[in-house]
Amino acid sequence: MSDFLLELSKNPNARNVIKSLGLPIPMPQALARARGPWEERPLANQKVVVGVSSGAQLAGVIAETLAKAGADPLLAGPGHDEALWQAPGEAYGRPATTLPDPAPERLIAHGVVMDATGLSTPSDLGALHDLFHPLVGRISRSGRAIVLARPHLASGDPARAATQRALEGFVRALAKEIGRRGATAHVIYVDEGAEARLPALLRYLLSNRSAFLSGQPWHLTASAAKGGGTDVEVPITRPLEKKVALVTGAARGIGAATARLLAAEGAHVVCLDRPEDDGPVSQVARELGGSVLLQDVSAPDAGAKIAAALREAHGGVDVVVHNAGVTRDRTLAKMKRDKWDMTLDINLGAVLAIDEALLADGALRDGGRIICLSSVAGIAGNMGQTNYAASKAGIIGYVEALAPTVAARGITVNAIAPGFIETRLTDAIPAVIREVGRRLSNLGQGGLPRDIGDLVTFLASPGAQGLTGRTLRACGGAFIGA
Repeated sequence: MSDFLLELSKNPNARNVIKSLGLPIPMPQALARARGPWEERPLANQKVVVGVSSGAQLAGVIAETLAKAGADPLLAGPGHDEALWQAPGEAYGRPATTLPDPAPERLIAHGVVMDATGLSTPSDLGALHDLFHPLVGRISRSGRAIVLARPHLASGDPARAATQRALEGFVRALAKEIGRRGATAHVIYVDEGAEARLPALLRYLLSNRSAFLSGQPWHLTASAAKGGGTDVEVPITRPLEKKVALVTGAARGIGAATARLLAAEGAHVVCLDRPEDDGPVSQVARELGGSVLLQDVSAPDAGAKIAAALREAHGGVDVVVHNAGVTRDRTLAKMKRDKWDMTLDINLGAVLAIDEALLADGALRDGGRIICLSSVAGIAGNMGQTNYAASKAGIIGYVEALAPTVAARGITVNAIAPGFIETRLTDAIPAVIREVGRRLSNLGQGGLPRDIGDLVTFLASPGAQGLTGRTLRACGGAFIGA
């Protein structure tokens, strides 16, 4: 079922009429989403304003990333070392220019990026106001605001810890202010030693592939080894070439969208679903040139069978996407034990069993990826979903605990917590509840299956090596939960 208000908002005349009448109707901004496979220059000809704090440590990485991605950098405020921008600008034909103060009236920027790693005291936070105050109204529809920081406890200095942690609150609030334009905001905390892992995440968050992600803290570390412990240049286009990816629950919805996006980046996708869904899952596999694996994930021997099948047909697997799941909603007082057990077995128990089998015999190759689907319900809870919320919260704890145990092999483990996503399941929700679910977020609308698939694809790529043990919300900045 389509979102009537979102479709209506695409008509400029309708937007103007509703605005002129002063009607209390939220008019969400249609999001600009990427089309086609990954590009060398996803920010081609996009203006990105860059500000730095005194003592900023990541300006050189920003300069290289923006130039390589095709952006037009505009340097705002004091403190810039223009020498850092010269070589990347010359190499990629994207020289940085100084933004006049005040900024030109007609300036509209795709993004504003601030290197706030040098902020150490509460009074330093005024630099946020100095940069964003005159520019926040200049961020385009579906634009981006990104703040770069250091982990707040890393220095051992309480004042610096308070200052760096304040950046998360700033970004969460900013995301709510600019969300009505379809724009998003994030803070990226970069560990010392993980700087080489920043470019891939920065270009992803600035691109249209992150359209439904908003108001999130991202934590980059060097904990997961890579290529003998050293970071190397990662491929920008077709990053999953010659990789094998397993997607459970691939017959429809998020699973099918994810399978298509992984295949578009070069992966051979093994589409797994129940034997009862042989028809639709086979159709998805044929469409993208993948393989079919029919298996009930909750069967006692599912893990062993899946591991054996992947070894025999493909020599192993590189990416495992745990998407299969069920809901069996009832208030706890009315919930039968079999519905409780089914939800926990499929959503949580099966994930652990499959991974245990894949890791035990080495079917999951070094440098592999485990990506689990959690939910905002696992963070905030949901009426009538005690079983579902428990299973999805369990996924969050699982990835936190498993990640350090496989980091030496270069394997990363992450979860995605979707919010309201437009699928056949949400189509079945009563109309009033469905409408509330769509509007209670920064972006004022539901996400699409491909929004989850885009994040899965990024997490599956070599450029996501710095992200592990994390639960990343894909909820449009939902107002519920943390």
